[in-house]
Amino acid sequence: MGVKSAYLQIRVSPRQKALLKRAAESAGQDLSAYVLARALPPAQIRFAELIAMLREDADHRYVLAELNDFLSALGRAELREALGQADLVSLSAFLKNYVAAMVEQVSYIRSVPAPAWTSQVAPLDIPRFSISGKGLRPHLLRASPVPFKRRNIFVDASIGARV
Repeated sequence: MGVKSAYLQIRVSPRQKALLKRAAESAGQDLSAYVLARALPPAQIRFAELIAMLREDADHRYVLAELNDFLSALGRAELREALGQADLVSLSAFLKNYVAAMVEQVSYIRSVPAPAWTSQVAPLDIPRFSISGKGLRPHLLRASPVPFKRRNIFVDASIGARV
């Protein structure tokens, strides 16, 4: 996270301020840290950081593996909070679809609706296979999770799995 160099003021009643102060003290935080943690939950920040890393890293395999670990660890309650927004601007069409498929898959696994932004990512025009060998393509066509298939991406493993 970057250096904090800007200010934000909000108006609250004296009663609200007292309640916030007590809650912050109970959490062992100062008032600013307490309010910031609720406005920008750590999981939401981490998701944004991983998307930014995909933008910057030429070899996206490791970042996608890290995103897989992150998504696998999220519980139902954290999902909506963490994945409600995604800035996929300047990602390739493939990466936009891969991230959307991962989020749709974890949403399905946790029985929560996928975030609305996933439906705004258009599927790939040309199929992408995770393995280049043509002999394995029939297997990938059968084994790929549905969110990946819908996006024309064919993989052998998904959320929570490592190959």
